[in-house]
Amino acid sequence: MAGLSKKELEVVSFLEFNEKFFFARTDINRFFKNYNEVSVYLHRLKGKGRIIKLNRSKYYLIPVKAFNGQWSEHPFIIIDEIFNGENYYISGYAAAHYWKLIDQIPRTTEVCCANKRGEREIFNHKIVFKRLRKHRIEGFERKNIKNHGFNIATKEKVKKWLKSRE
Repeated sequence: MAGLSKKELEVVSFLEFNEKFFFARTDINRFFKNYNEVSVYLHRLKGKGRIIKLNRSKYYLIPVKAFNGQWSEHPFIIIDEIFNGENYYISGYAAAHYWKLIDQIPRTTEVCCANKRGEREIFNHKIVFKRLRKHRIEGFERKNIKNHGFNIATKEKVKKWLKSRE
């Protein structure tokens, strides 16, 4: 992990002091003159491994206390922040493990959502996005982990899914 410039350190310190690990450009605009300068500094911080881009407007700050730049956040929280809490739910084996229907800890998390598809790896955890139409995103509950909410398929829906996999 490379060293930080004075301005980068100022921004990182501000975000950590205010415990804003998930942040948007608007949170740090006051440190910069214009949009381009914000873009340059965000690009530099991303290159130095200090931030991770989650979606078009949201980033995750890796805390200073991270050992050698290695850090981990619960995948359900990351997923909720990627989708801003809307139009998604966690399904598959990750949901089955959450509801204690299986003992195995899954390496991947399946997410049924309206606007993404494909795979993405964040913090060495693979997230698989499965696209559904908006009217088919149903049968989920809002739960909490570490005082942060996330959407997960209902226990009955997961039981039905597991039964179909046999």
